[in-house]
Amino acid sequence: MMLVPLSEDEQRILREIEDKLIESDPDLAREVGTTTVYSHAFRNLKWSALLFLVGVIAMIGLLSTSFVYAFGGFLVMLVAALIFERNARRMGKAGLQQATHSMHAAGLREYFGGTSQRMRERFKREDE
Repeated sequence: MMLVPLSEDEQRILREIEDKLIESDPDLAREVGTTTVYSHAFRNLKWSALLFLVGVIAMIGLLSTSFVYAFGGFLVMLVAALIFERNARRMGKAGLQQATHSMHAAGLREYFGGTSQRMRERFKREDE
């Protein structure tokens, strides 16, 4: 596949379209800017992992009550595992690396950075 760079006119037109989108709908522009090809599959991975955990808890909790209900928990686990596997295949190795990299870069730094900043501000106010 041969990549052809955009001309200056094409780059200018794209910048104008982007600026107009940001002016008219900043929420959509932010969402489009942060969404990747793998975002939907990664979100499905998280939901299927949660569903699997619910199935495990249901199976263990219902095993003493009824074998049939516990088997229902097992079926929930099975469906969640199949959904997880299908979305992991969709993402592939590159998608998993991109998702975990973006999660580490944005999520953890932002969470702990914000927490440490709040703690610094709290201790500063008490000293003054």
